[in-house]
Amino acid sequence: MQFIDLKSQYAALKDKIDKNIHNVLDHGQYVMGPEVYELEKKLAEYTNAKHCISCSSGSDALIMALMAHGIGEGDVVVTTPFTFIATAEAIKLVGAKPLFVDIDIDTFNLSPRLLEETLEAIASNQVTIHSNICNDIKDIKAIMTVDLFGLPADAAAINKIAHKYGLIVIEDSAQAFGGSVDGAMASNLADIGCTSFFPAKPLGCYGDGGAIFTNSDEIAAILTSIRVHGQGLHKYENIRIGLTGRLDTIQAAVLLPKLEVLDVEIKLRQKVAELYTSKLSKIAGITTPSTPDGYTSAWAQYTLMAKDDQHRTQIMEHLKNNDVPTAIYYPIPLHEQKVFSSLEYAPDAFEVSSNVAKRVFSLPMHPYLQAEDIDKICKLIETM
Repeated sequence: MQFIDLKSQYAALKDKIDKNIHNVLDHGQYVMGPEVYELEKKLAEYTNAKHCISCSSGSDALIMALMAHGIGEGDVVVTTPFTFIATAEAIKLVGAKPLFVDIDIDTFNLSPRLLEETLEAIASNQVTIHSNICNDIKDIKAIMTVDLFGLPADAAAINKIAHKYGLIVIEDSAQAFGGSVDGAMASNLADIGCTSFFPAKPLGCYGDGGAIFTNSDEIAAILTSIRVHGQGLHKYENIRIGLTGRLDTIQAAVLLPKLEVLDVEIKLRQKVAELYTSKLSKIAGITTPSTPDGYTSAWAQYTLMAKDDQHRTQIMEHLKNNDVPTAIYYPIPLHEQKVFSSLEYAPDAFEVSSNVAKRVFSLPMHPYLQAEDIDKICKLIETM
């Protein structure tokens, strides 16, 4: 049994993927070839964004988004401590500081209520757990949301709070491309959206890749420049510091046929999630994921919560002994990571994140998961 089954997807799309790759080999435009521009156009159309700028990874997408908005040394960016390190790492890499706000336990996403309370406390000069990071609301430049496990964050509430304080909202939708809120697509729910095409993502290539989405002509032009070493009117005019941030043409060629079937695969993922939930929701000690009304999750992961870490270990070992793969996303919240010790957050500063990190575990999730495999997994958990 596969945790994520890329082989079955390739078998279904083999002819188109192979043809596209051979087309690239034939024309030889390995860097910024025509497939890259075709993909950008189709991704923009898919998300209803005015501009899509492809790039070399989801991490570079976040870095480029921060750079395009002039965020750097001395600035502060609010984000969640319960996510992959790339989110806060990007903030640090541009010279800014992450300021963590805890999550909602039902969605695993940044809590709008706690976000507003935090910003109000800093704006009114209260002493907070963030005092080592920020004492002046003017230092905060942006909020970086994360659409964790495929479920978009509460963009409407967060965007409203951001507008109140004059902050940019950067949507990290690395796990949620294909998800939506009331028909509005993930990656286009904020001022700027970033996604990843890492192979395990709902829309994944065969290596690293990413994309950025914006409705601003100005920001799009800056991103296009940043992507190629801050290029100006020609290759050897450099008007700003940039990156080697291009998406390889071969990766674009792989993504094009995958994008064609993404909506079908999202529906299949939804069916897998519904089947899991119907079988697992009544098991004592197990908390199944919830999706608010109007939201569509891309179901990058199907993540359960056990009663505690001991219960989680027992379940995972039982599944492993029966050849069922599992994973923990994420065992250590970012505020407890050594790399962020300089922020001086106490281990219990974000109770929800620390709590769920001890309880969450993810089951196999992909569009090609068979009903009999789901039934086997659920029966194994039920018999614990």
